[in-house]
Amino acid sequence: IADCPGAPGQIADRCGSSISNQQSAISNQPFSLLRARDLTKDQSYVLFGLKREMLPHLLFPVGEYPKSEIREMARKLGLRVADKPDSQEICFVPSQDYVEFLHRRLPGFDGSGEIVDTAGGSIGRHDGFEGYTIGQRKGLGIALGERRYVVQIDAAQRRVVIGSREDLLCSTLVADRLNWLCEPPADPVRCTAKIRYLHQAATATVRPIPGAQAEVVFDAPQSAITPGQAVVFYDGDRLLGGGYIR
Repeated sequence: IADCPGAPGQIADRCGSSISNQQSAISNQPFSLLRARDLTKDQSYVLFGLKREMLPHLLFPVGEYPKSEIREMARKLGLRVADKPDSQEICFVPSQDYVEFLHRRLPGFDGSGEIVDTAGGSIGRHDGFEGYTIGQRKGLGIALGERRYVVQIDAAQRRVVIGSREDLLCSTLVADRLNWLCEPPADPVRCTAKIRYLHQAATATVRPIPGAQAEVVFDAPQSAITPGQAVVFYDGDRLLGGGYIR
């Protein structure tokens, strides 16, 4: 979003205007981005990639209201979207079949391969690793008589690794392509971190590594840490920044 041609800061600059950030008025830090009052609708997780210099140009006017109040305001104004259902899953894939979406854009792609256990033993075959997610239990296509989960996806070898629920637990990750909405820290930072949109932020220590990287060590093991997903850092409600899990 920060690099889009029509990014908010660029639009404001071209128009010769400046949009103040409402959140800064209720934060101890100038031009901070805070989580929404309605945490079930909070979008801060996906905004960690904003550039710091954009914050003075941004306004999030509904952040102080729960969704129910926003709908009531819309009804009073006679807006037809007042009772529009909330969007679900991937908004740009109306069918919600993301595998079919990928196949249409990658004709001829073959992701089929082996299903193996954590020791490397072959258990079966799959039709495409792109159809699996870390932590998945249902739809594995194999019957083992006990619950098993996807614990790793090896795209290079086209292998799907399955294991126990305990195999999903991990306390440490490394993130790269870090972006900070505060002054980039030189020393370890105590904060809370989210490893996916609906994850309950967990207490962790973030240790900066040269090259816009960081090691994140959680106080307690977290389930289904997934490479490619964002890990996002908070100080209370204040969004500090984030990066991508390696």
